[in-house]
Amino acid sequence: MDVRPSAERREFASMLRALLAAESTVGLVRGLREPGADRTTPALWKALSDAGVFGLAIAERYGGSGGSLQDLAVFYTEAGRALCPTTVHSSVAAALAIDRLAPPEAKARWLPPLTSGGVRGTTALWSARDAAVVSPAVSAQLDSSGAWRLTGSADYVADADVADLIVVSAAASGRTLAFAADAHAAGVAAEPLAMAGGHRAFTVRFDDVVADADALLGEADQAVLRRVANTAVAMGSLDLVGVGEAVLDRTVDYTKLRHQFGRPIASFQAAQHLIANMHIALAAARLAAHSAVFWLGRGHLASRETAIARMHAAAAARLITQDAHQLHGGMGYVTETDLHLWSERSRLGATLGGGADVAAAWLEQTLEETLKEDARG
Repeated sequence: MDVRPSAERREFASMLRALLAAESTVGLVRGLREPGADRTTPALWKALSDAGVFGLAIAERYGGSGGSLQDLAVFYTEAGRALCPTTVHSSVAAALAIDRLAPPEAKARWLPPLTSGGVRGTTALWSARDAAVVSPAVSAQLDSSGAWRLTGSADYVADADVADLIVVSAAASGRTLAFAADAHAAGVAAEPLAMAGGHRAFTVRFDDVVADADALLGEADQAVLRRVANTAVAMGSLDLVGVGEAVLDRTVDYTKLRHQFGRPIASFQAAQHLIANMHIALAAARLAAHSAVFWLGRGHLASRETAIARMHAAAAARLITQDAHQLHGGMGYVTETDLHLWSERSRLGATLGGGADVAAAWLEQTLEETLKEDARG
């Protein structure tokens, strides 16, 4: 397994970094936290759409770029570095979910609008506390007209306020079905939740919401749902890697500029040790996350690799941001310096879908299953 980026992907990363530096500025990130801010970010959305980001891992026949999850991994890393709004992540995740869950005819209907950026999406397929929990929170019943009616509520649905569709799973007579539900349909209500770091998530309530036959994506196998959830966690881990890269770069630059006792603090061995530890943690997180993406891209469930990726990414994000604040001294706690923006992103990103402790339980489960298989063999 070789997870090193190719020359083509390095060039793609450079292009994305320039695009995001121009369109996903710190000013934009700060502005989105203000009451009444336009969270649709039209200029950024158009730039990413023109770059093909929304369909990076989707086949060309469905309007995508025909790339792979490893190509998408490049974007997620750069998105974390630039604090790209999570509305983009949510829409990309919706497209990936439909691509994994739907038959060809449903893909042909729903994917082109998403991959073009003309429609915005989000997902309600796994627990925000534990991505291994993919049991549906919504129920579906078929009425006499042949339409499905959705009832129930889904918690922590990211960016539901700007979504046009919600990919949601629903229990129906002992089966689990997946739907592309209209976020603006009668009976759909999104209630905002208190979240840190400017993140926006909602409890979405479905009150006898009508979903026609076209909205049904098909039956959702539990293993496929888990693979979709694992993909989201692996990509989120790469977002944390990007956060770590940005914070490390800022910290290295600052230690060269800040002087104590007549010389840069970068010349002190204690500071050098902290920087070295940050580098080591980041390298481990990057390798683990790319390993998970590699196996997911080849059709594996990859729960073990995803667990390791989340454990390393969460630990690295915590270490890097904490040590960065220490090396910045008092300036690290002044909000005008912007460092806190990456710290808040890392704290939230390291817990959504499950933190390191939750991921450790996934790893334990996979190891137990392996031991049982070996014993039977």
